[in-house]
Amino acid sequence: MSFEHRLPLADRREAGHLLAAELAFLRDSPNLLVLALPRGGVPVAFEVAQALNAPLDVFLVRKIGMPDHPEYAAGAIASGDIQVMDITPGNAEERLRLQDVIRQETRELARREQAYRGTRPAPDLRAKTVIVVDDGLATGATMEAAVRAIRRQQPALLVAAAPVASASAARRLAPWVDHLVVGAVPEPFYAVSPCYQRFAQCTDHEVCNLLQASRDDATA
Repeated sequence: MSFEHRLPLADRREAGHLLAAELAFLRDSPNLLVLALPRGGVPVAFEVAQALNAPLDVFLVRKIGMPDHPEYAAGAIASGDIQVMDITPGNAEERLRLQDVIRQETRELARREQAYRGTRPAPDLRAKTVIVVDDGLATGATMEAAVRAIRRQQPALLVAAAPVASASAARRLAPWVDHLVVGAVPEPFYAVSPCYQRFAQCTDHEVCNLLQASRDDATA
């Protein structure tokens, strides 16, 4: 069931609640784990994990923006030395500048890994049913980088999920996962943000609080 008629969604928490209903068929899957793509995917994934009674963790991935237009994605990197590039600059100077961006984003990826996980080890994904959640898929590059890295760890089942996506991102990701679950594929699709009424940037503090709340619920 699509919730395209609900657009624009109120916020990421509502999006997660609606997306969880689309993922209900996985509720009783063995070794179920929800992985969020920080930062915007975490509030969405929190609601999914709560509804499915599954543990929540993060999987680190970073968009690689073009040096002169950082809002325009050239590709993405993910934990596990995965790099997905949609654009390769034609001249040497531009390639060097892009490599500088990749180094910066690699450092930021490592910083977030420490900030969100601390001394806790990354979860073992082998033989698990893994749902990877983001708040929206524009080009699909960041999600592709994530699922390609996760696939290396041999999960039993790999599911990518997002409240909204472009048609091109959905086509791109389908071959990489066992199931692709998207709540709405609006046409025309310009960006993720217009699909939400409130789309403020998530903070590290919010991410850490939601991860801790999920762990506290699991302990209780």
